[in-house]
Amino acid sequence: MSALSPTSQRNTALDIFRALTMSVMIFVNDFWKIYDVPHWLEHAERGEDFMGLADVVFPCFLFVVGMSIPLAIENRYQKGCTVESTFGHILFRTLALLVMGVFIANSEVGVHSMVGYRIGTYWIAMALAFVLVWNRYPQRGVLQKRDSHVLLRLGGIFILFYLAITYRDPEGKVFAAGWWGILGIIGWCYLLCAVIYVFVRDDLKSLFIAWFVLITICVLGSKMRESYGGEALLALPKPNFYYDLLGIVHIGNGALPAFTMAGMMLSVAAVRYREVEMKKKLLFVSMVIGLLLFAGAISRHFWILAKLGATPPWVFYVTAIATGMYVFLEYLVKTGKAFWFNMIIPAGTATLTTYLVPYFFYGLADITGVVLPDWLTHGSMGLVNCLVFTLITIGITRLLGSFHIQLKI
Repeated sequence: MSALSPTSQRNTALDIFRALTMSVMIFVNDFWKIYDVPHWLEHAERGEDFMGLADVVFPCFLFVVGMSIPLAIENRYQKGCTVESTFGHILFRTLALLVMGVFIANSEVGVHSMVGYRIGTYWIAMALAFVLVWNRYPQRGVLQKRDSHVLLRLGGIFILFYLAITYRDPEGKVFAAGWWGILGIIGWCYLLCAVIYVFVRDDLKSLFIAWFVLITICVLGSKMRESYGGEALLALPKPNFYYDLLGIVHIGNGALPAFTMAGMMLSVAAVRYREVEMKKKLLFVSMVIGLLLFAGAISRHFWILAKLGATPPWVFYVTAIATGMYVFLEYLVKTGKAFWFNMIIPAGTATLTTYLVPYFFYGLADITGVVLPDWLTHGSMGLVNCLVFTLITIGITRLLGSFHIQLKI
């Protein structure tokens, strides 16, 4: 398994890609507080044949997760970790993402007045608990002792336990895993693809077969245009074993894990063919992107382009975009032109911390009742507001890192 052995150095292009994706995610997630957002920046409505910037961000992040998997697992093997410990590591990371995802998902509808605390209090306590439990504590200084780490983690677990048992949604329903949230979806995609990688390693043929199976599930399970009947090609009566099986392994219609699998393939190929002449690599990548765009154009004749339906055109187009973006960033890095991304790089190296910082801001705003001036919530000024908020979030992430506060799962 020597093809992926030289992985001791960080992949700068991948860090930038991750940082860029997370920065845009923070930016579009902040649209809830402004008005008159240009349609091309927003999510498409359900049933709309359209893809806005917000519809591209999350699948690109899943793609980045996939690119990271081979590098992370091979680095573990280089350090002497066993397959068994690697499986344990994968399960632990998945569990962490699921736990965080379900806590965030429950908060999205707010809290009932009977719980005795505001949703802002919940957000701050939740984010603080995540930091206490999953922070990468320093090996030197006041917190270097293992006992201190354990006490802080136990404190975080206690906070989460308290929130879980006291939470009630606006209808009085208790804390539940109705859905796993964004982080939970990432966790399920990571689990499936990481386990597959452990078994097949850098066998591109096997990875392609796995990706093709997921794409096939997507093609068969996505509802077609009304002109073609408005039903999926494989429209089985429910319940049935096939859909139940997909639900058990959380594959859904195959679209989301397909992004992660595609990222894994590109990551393996990038390392294996790193010595190939740049012109040849660009030619090959251009062909791949062209095929994906062609598949997207053809499939759009039968399915609408929609994130909310996770349709085949959406999968093909976004995979083409993500592939092209990574190759472009890699080119910038190799030619020394990527320095202008330095401002946002903390979002790529402390990504989970960056994702959680806004919850402290939103929580404080809810508790204090602070409301933005009207002129900061409309049109171009609203977008500037969201952009500044994104840069502040990344700046605080950098500052927290200097105080050894950085989540690591």
